[in-house]
This record gives sequence, structure tokens and C-alpha cells, in this order.
Amino acid sequence: MRTLKIKIPDNLDLKDREALIILASKLYEKGKFTLGQAAEFAGLSKSAFAEILKEYDVSIINHPVTDIDSDIKNARDYSN
Repeated sequence: MRTLKIKIPDNLDLKDREALIILASKLYEKGKFTLGQAAEFAGLSKSAFAEILKEYDVSIINHPVTDIDSDIKNARDYSN
């Protein structure tokens, strides 16, 4: 795993933990992290991270509509 060092201005009231959560939320939103990976990165359980996502306006559902349509079709095909 790589280590990234960033400088945050002193006048920005941002704690280290909050910075990790913001980064994890954005990476989850962009599809770079799974929910589990993002939660682990932020140092939280999956359920705690999922709850926090709404504070950052990130949807827990981050699958493209085409994936959902495909999942529905596959479910219908499987049940027949």
C-alpha cells in the first residue's frame, strides 16, 4: 500500500479522520472502492460508513443503471 502525505492549511477545520472519510466517500462514489474497501480505508464498519455517506451526499447505490437492468434481466432468467 502506498502512503500519501498531504498538507492541509491550518485555517481549514478538517480533522485527519474527516479527510479520510471524505476521500473514501469520493473514491466509493467514483467506483474505485467497494463499500467494504472504503469503510476499511476510513477506519469504520461497513454499516457505519454507509450511514455516513448521506452526510457527504453520496448514494449507497453506485451501480450504473445498465448494471441494474442487467441484474433484473438475469434474475428473471434465473427464476424461469
